[in-house]
Amino acid sequence: MRVSDQYRDMLRSYKANLRGRAATRTEKEAVLFIKQKIDSAKWFIDAIKQRQDTLFRTMYAIMQYQYDYFLSGDSKKLRPMILQDIADITGLDISTISRVTSSKFVQTEFGTRRLKDFFSESLQTEEGDEVSTLEVKKILRDLIDAENKRKPLSDEQLTEALQTKGYHIARRTVAKYREQMNMPVARLRKGL
Repeated sequence: MRVSDQYRDMLRSYKANLRGRAATRTEKEAVLFIKQKIDSAKWFIDAIKQRQDTLFRTMYAIMQYQYDYFLSGDSKKLRPMILQDIADITGLDISTISRVTSSKFVQTEFGTRRLKDFFSESLQTEEGDEVSTLEVKKILRDLIDAENKRKPLSDEQLTEALQTKGYHIARRTVAKYREQMNMPVARLRKGL
């Protein structure tokens, strides 16, 4: 983006037409109007550049943080990441990171993803490893997809299945994740 040369030329021609004489009121107003519009355009261009820079810095930090995911596309390789992690890397405020990532998407080799999808809390496994809640949700979805539809698993049974896989998680957390994924309770998932 740039300011059209036509407006700068117009401003120069007004100044050239004066040639030592005092400007009329109309000429002064015209020059002031053009200057204001040029300043407004410059401000707008600077704001766009700053926004672009902020978005670039944020996406670059996310890409570095989630490096393993961007190499393979395997969502199990997504590390737990919160807004504060990216704010610390970029030096931007958490609210800025939240605003920048809200309603934004990134196109990858593995499809288009919402930037907010890269953020998740962490959970500790039996071995003490930190895993992303996204990984737990994926396993939960797989368990529900593979269940016998005549006897769907209750939240308690899903909790036990996750615990046998090494994920210590409370039943109410399983219920919360299931609701976040828009999956109904066991009695509503029952098929004939």
